[in-house]
Amino acid sequence: MPKLILVRHGQSQWNLENRFTGWWDVDLTEQGEAEARAAGDLLRERGLLPTAAFTSLQTRAIKTLQFALEHCGRLWIPETKDWRLNERHYGGLTGLDKQQTRERHGDEQVHIWRRSFDVPPPDMEPGSDYDLASDPRYAGIAVPQTESLKLTIERVLPYWESAILPVLASGETVIISAHGNSLRALVKHLSGISDEDITGLEIPTGQPIVYEFDGAMTPGERYYLKDS
Repeated sequence: MPKLILVRHGQSQWNLENRFTGWWDVDLTEQGEAEARAAGDLLRERGLLPTAAFTSLQTRAIKTLQFALEHCGRLWIPETKDWRLNERHYGGLTGLDKQQTRERHGDEQVHIWRRSFDVPPPDMEPGSDYDLASDPRYAGIAVPQTESLKLTIERVLPYWESAILPVLASGETVIISAHGNSLRALVKHLSGISDEDITGLEIPTGQPIVYEFDGAMTPGERYYLKDS
């Protein structure tokens, strides 16, 4: 049976500092590295060994993948990086402390920006300290100025269907190391979660989620590997 493993990157420095991160490239903390290694140890212990890997263009997800693969003895497998697995772009909120943003704009407005399905944060201003227009990894890509979860889904799902699903359908065990919102997009699709309910789904850092597919490529119920 094809199996899919989803892993949200380990704790990042801006997770620790409670800042909006989005597309900005932030590294893992020591705790985040430990979470990634533990994910790999769990994969090894459970005998769930990936044969193909996908990740975003962001350091925290790439390092999480590599730490996990190292600890389950799979650093050698094919690994594909793509911007469409990046985190949701938080626009003008990027870099801001979440509590300070609540104090400035009010809890209700910040909750809408964070948890609404289709209301994006304010656009990032061109020339902002966090503007990625000149970042070489995004050469030729129209970097968004902001994204809602709906807009994130609109780039993640076509990539899933065109690039990842065919690999999975060939019988591979696929691991995806990505981000809270890009993984939320996949879980919404695979588990048939409504627009209203998906915004409340929390995906913890460093905890492998598993889907097993039948011969018709219909996914079963998702489960956390630690609970299996």
